[in-house]
Amino acid sequence: MRLFLYLQYVISVILMQKLPKHILLLFLILTVFIMNGQDSLSVKEVDNKYREDQFYIGITYNLITKVPSNVDYKGVSGGIQFGFLRDMPINPQRNISIAAGAGISFDQYGQNLFVGEDANEQTIFRALLNDVDYSTNRFSTAAMELPVEFRWRTSTATEYKFWRIYTGVRMSYIYWYRAYFKQPGNIVSQTKIPELQPLNFAVTFAFGYATFNFYANYTLTPFFKEAYTQDTMEEIGFIPLKLGIIFYIL
Repeated sequence: MRLFLYLQYVISVILMQKLPKHILLLFLILTVFIMNGQDSLSVKEVDNKYREDQFYIGITYNLITKVPSNVDYKGVSGGIQFGFLRDMPINPQRNISIAAGAGISFDQYGQNLFVGEDANEQTIFRALLNDVDYSTNRFSTAAMELPVEFRWRTSTATEYKFWRIYTGVRMSYIYWYRAYFKQPGNIVSQTKIPELQPLNFAVTFAFGYATFNFYANYTLTPFFKEAYTQDTMEEIGFIPLKLGIIFYIL
């Protein structure tokens, strides 16, 4: 029941963020699989060759590091991720394993770094200070992900509530992005940023018991390369740090 209510909440968040339709469709398909998997737990027989945590769903609050000194947070900064992992135990007790899989993530970064272009189609990066009147400024991404995890847990063939510590690496490819700015009488939607690096690598950590798990994701590579603010000529790295909760589901 708690899982069902949680999924309802996540779907409502997605609808409010106005995600691309293909992302919403993938999420809904995954939700059906997860709900069916949860229903089957009550009839599953004891299996000494069991595997754990095949699906994951996570919600994060997104911070950014390696940005100019006058860049700060403003508005909503958060992310949603979901996917599938193949659990592969490597010891007889099956409490140590390696998992690999694929997923998708959508992230939004609300801050005061304006991204646009000039008349020569050169990218403009500028910090929006207090003298600029605007209502919205955010940078959004959608990425395909390939996570790999090293796992330790206290699970058994019949115990579905257990402690876990999962560490790993994650490769992601940003296939859609948008810098969106809105002020009275003016809207800028930038979808072409040559300085953006679509391929990124991150380290991940998850720790928890049963349903709820703390989750951290730190990107090792900057989003932007050879990008500088127009006014102060400070380098813009834009390295995300995501903190939140993740649900692992059979």
